[in-house]
Amino acid sequence: MPRIEPLSPPYPASIDQALRRWMPPGVPYEPLTLFRVLHRNPELASRMFSLGAGLLGHGLLPAADREIVIARVTARAGCGYEWGVHAATLAQQAGLTAGQLRATVAPGVDGSWPPRYAALLTAVDELHESARLSQPAWDALRVHYQDEQLLEFLVLAGWYRTIAYLANGLLLEEEPWGLPFPEPPDPSQPARAERAGGKDRR
Repeated sequence: MPRIEPLSPPYPASIDQALRRWMPPGVPYEPLTLFRVLHRNPELASRMFSLGAGLLGHGLLPAADREIVIARVTARAGCGYEWGVHAATLAQQAGLTAGQLRATVAPGVDGSWPPRYAALLTAVDELHESARLSQPAWDALRVHYQDEQLLEFLVLAGWYRTIAYLANGLLLEEEPWGLPFPEPPDPSQPARAERAGGKDRR
């Protein structure tokens, strides 16, 4: 059980409306456990919604790039809950393959990733490890993204680190429909090009 019990239906009308707003359109699932826990504090949830919805629905990063960042941030934080939710829904809608999603859990960045995605993964890794970006990592991002997108990238990475803190700190169990968090691959095994899908989809 989570450390804070999630709300259960029937919900008050205001909470029911808020929970429906948090779920992606057309997703045939009950509101996420994370959302139902957060609505123990409706004012906090409301403030969080604006940023989260803005990053997912109105961002400047391509959807696949956004989902690679989210997968890597949550994988590095060991947050199987949020990794599995995105892997089962928005990441697949953005066109990421099963191999790409598994590779976001792998240590390091192998040569099967297109340069744009490799730059994102490397930058997420540096932020995770040091809360800083080296000049080479920044320069690699600048090849592919405008200033507005780079600002969004930094906020996106930080936001999903926050979500990972929430899910891990609350001991949330993975959603039954989410993809299981894979075991990191054996680094002694050779990388396969299928992992990263072969081509840049920009």
